[in-house]
Amino acid sequence: MASINVSGGGVPKRPIASAAVTAEGVEGDRQRHTDIHGGPERAVCLFSLERIAALRGEGHPIAPGTTGENLTLAGLDWDAVRPGRRLQAGTLRLEVTAYAEPCVTIRDSFRDGAVSCIAQARHPGWSRVYARVLEPGRVAVGDPVALLST
Repeated sequence: MASINVSGGGVPKRPIASAAVTAEGVEGDRQRHTDIHGGPERAVCLFSLERIAALRGEGHPIAPGTTGENLTLAGLDWDAVRPGRRLQAGTLRLEVTAYAEPCVTIRDSFRDGAVSCIAQARHPGWSRVYARVLEPGRVAVGDPVALLST
């Protein structure tokens, strides 16, 4: 686990050291637009630290939490993180439910506001994903994260 990110609503989400995660999401986190974000099928938003680093290398001012992800994960084959896949993070077990569509709210994370850099339809494998909580638990920065066998 590279980063755990929360906010009182909106972006950027700020890093914290650890958190409990329930079916409702990460403790201490709120969404501004609950018609689009949150709920049991979108309880947690995930993104790849390696994808963030690559985007920074292209000149984008992105950082963990700036695109609204709750958990920034490192060391996973991000191309394999897709709907239906399950992950173990600390004592938490998640199932990816959908790709997270980028919106203008996160434009400050991208050079010239180019949010489509992380749109699954335009750049497969570069999207954030939403997940449901299969087993609530606690996560901390530094916890191992693994894709579970299908």
